[in-house]
Amino acid sequence: MTRRSWLTSSPAAAVLLPILGLIGALALWWLATIVFSIEPYLLPSPGDVISKFFEQPAYLLTETGVSLLETMEGFVLAIVVGVPIAIVIVRSAVLERLVYPLLLMVNAIPKIAVAPLLAVWMGFGQLPKVVMVLLMCFFPIVISTAQGMKSTPVELVELLRSLNASRAQELFKLRLRYAMPQIFTGLKVAISLAVIGSVIAEFVGATQGLGYVIQQSGASADTTLAFAAITLLSIMSIVLFYGLVLLEHLLLPWAEETR
Repeated sequence: MTRRSWLTSSPAAAVLLPILGLIGALALWWLATIVFSIEPYLLPSPGDVISKFFEQPAYLLTETGVSLLETMEGFVLAIVVGVPIAIVIVRSAVLERLVYPLLLMVNAIPKIAVAPLLAVWMGFGQLPKVVMVLLMCFFPIVISTAQGMKSTPVELVELLRSLNASRAQELFKLRLRYAMPQIFTGLKVAISLAVIGSVIAEFVGATQGLGYVIQQSGASADTTLAFAAITLLSIMSIVLFYGLVLLEHLLLPWAEETR
């Protein structure tokens, strides 16, 4: 096995390379604070951020749990809403022409502009945060699902029709299954956007969550606490992303073999 093939195909390399990349980024961050003598209130070192976390672990973990719950609820809701919309689009060309402009219009609206409106309409509880995550996630889920289902080879479709399969069987037993690799691609894009969506919503009218912590830290000039919250958001995003990668590997081993 060549060096290149080990780096690209080995399970150990798949785990070690991301870890090495993170260690390298942390080393550069730490080195920059030393070489340029940056004050902690401007850019704290990784050590300062870790110390801040151990000063307030219960508080930061509680706020992380709030953001994680909002993120997952909005993400699951986006799947529940987005996949049926994609199936409708694939099933009917007329509905596709009706729905697509609306999807594009909603996706084009700056989400930071919608956050205050959601707070006015839905209050300052959890619901507007979940809806914001939904708005961030559902477009890539819809597009990836629809395009994946449309990319099903014509030969397979004709074969299924020759066996007198119904339209529903064609959609669910062939097209949806064939689209699974592309659906997971959309899910992996959406999960990162979900974390961003929860933070945007927490910037406006929230009393909990890591976004709220960052906002309050900025107001009190506690840069180290803000960086601790940002670091936890980054870790949460990485864990959720690679959780989807693992789920894809378990559910679609055949897709990995064809890459």
